[in-house]
Formats: sequence, C-alpha cells, structure tokens
Amino acid sequence: MKQIVLMLPNLFLALLVLVVTFFAARLIRRTSDKLLIRFTHSSALNNLVGTTVYVATLTLGIFFTLSILKLDKTVTTLLAGAGIIGLALGFAFQDIAANFISGVIIAFRKPFVVGDVIDTNDHFGTIERINLRTVDIRRQTGELVKVPNRKVFESALTNFTHYGIRRIDLKVGVSYAEDLERVQQIVKAAMVDIPNMITGKEVEVVYEEFGDSSINFLVRYWIQYKRQTDFVYAKSEAIIKIKKAFDAHKVEIPFPITTLNFGVKGGRDLSIELKDGLPQNGHPTELKVKPQETADDSPENKEAAEE
Repeated sequence: MKQIVLMLPNLFLALLVLVVTFFAARLIRRTSDKLLIRFTHSSALNNLVGTTVYVATLTLGIFFTLSILKLDKTVTTLLAGAGIIGLALGFAFQDIAANFISGVIIAFRKPFVVGDVIDTNDHFGTIERINLRTVDIRRQTGELVKVPNRKVFESALTNFTHYGIRRIDLKVGVSYAEDLERVQQIVKAAMVDIPNMITGKEVEVVYEEFGDSSINFLVRYWIQYKRQTDFVYAKSEAIIKIKKAFDAHKVEIPFPITTLNFGVKGGRDLSIELKDGLPQNGHPTELKVKPQETADDSPENKEAAEE
C-alpha cells in the first residue's frame, strides 16, 4: 500500500500524458489529412499517412508514459522486440513491401491518373483504380487486370492520353498502274469530316514500299484522343472514305497476286514450247504410258496396271 501511495503522483502524471497523447494524435491526424490533400488526391495514400502519423504519436506517448512509471527496461524490451519482429516481417513480406513502396511513389509522382489509357507489362486498357498494392486496368474487351505496383514502377509504360492527341498511321496499297501523285490528291481530298481529327495538322500521304502486288503508302493524321474508341472510329471512318474515293475515281486496290513463270529450256515461254510440241495437223499427240511391272502377276493387278 505504501508503494502504491508513493506511485500515485506518477500514475496521475502518466494518465495525463496518455490522455494528452490521444487527443494530440487525433489533432495531428486531422492536420495531416488537410495538408496531404493539397499534394495528392489519393484517398488510400492520405489514409495511410494519416494512420501512420496517428499510430506513431500514440506509440511515442506510450513510451513516455512507461518512462514516467519507471519502466525503462520494459521500454527497451519492447523496442528490441519490435525491431526483431520488423526485421522478420520485412523478409517474409518483401514483395508486399516493394509493391507498397512503389504504390507510394506512384501516388506522389503521378505518372498516370484514373481514366488514362496505358500499355504496360503487355496489358493495354483504361485505369480503373490505383491502390497502394495494385493498379487496376480494364481491357478494351472488358476484363479487369490487377497489375502489381512494383511491375508497373519497374517496367516501361506508355500513356496514350497524356498529351490528349494521337497520330493514326493507316496503311493502304494501290496498283502499279496508278498515277501516284493523283492518288495522293484523291486521298487528301477524301480525308474530311473524320471524327475527332485535328484540322490544324496536315494529312500526310507518304509512299512506303514496293509491295508484292501493290505500292504501299501511309496515311498519317492526328486526332483528339481521350479513349480507345476515338482511335478506332477515326480509323474506321478513314478507311470508308478512302475506299469510296477510290471507287469514284476508278483507283484500283489490287488483290495479292502471284505470277508463275513457266519458262523452260533457256527461258522459252510455255506457250511456245507447247506450240512446238504439237504435230503439223494441229492435233495433240496421244500419250501412252507403259504399265508398271509388279511382282504379283495376277490378272487383277495386270488389269489395274493397264488402266
């Protein structure tokens, strides 16, 4: 009882410090939430930082309380135990920790935001959600892919909506018999009223190669790009307009053609060779095929061989 009476002042002081710590932790958390919202709009990151600050403040207050109660050895033991547990958890959950740290860096650097169209780790689609562990990407075919933050942070990433514009390279082929300059004029005249096309940028018609059955060229034009459907519809409409213009001006889009050269005996054409092989009366000669000899001389085999 005497020891308890002697400890009463320290008990009241420790209780007071604990209460003050609790209210101070709540105040610090509210203040941090108001400050963080100016730097990042990630609710998950704001909640994480606020919770971390709150827990750290409470932990510091508890250590002060134990010191007031002359429990310094207990504080040392708790710190040593926390260090060992933290080290063990670090090795056990290193992948989770890597994704978590990558998520924090992504939230601060903001290389992309929700709604952007990106391509990373062979996944192309629209960002649905950015968490502290994964980036959720919705593919154009409707599937939801959760890509770990570490892979997104370490790998190359293409953000198609960062600048809000995108160039379409449309490959077209025309016959070798066409006037190429005339084809250029026809294509440029046809490229009007394309959805989301930027009129301030000139449509380019650039010849690319001599193909197997056509001369191939690229139609390059820019569009306003916010989602993948903008790209798909602008490309589809351009194909329709170019096809209609080619039909109206009788411009041929050739099918793939394979030319067979039957030249024989020093390059002579097959037609000449066949003509020389005909008799003078113009009728083809009869071809006779000798029956193939077989080991079996049965009447059935002989009849089949003669046939």
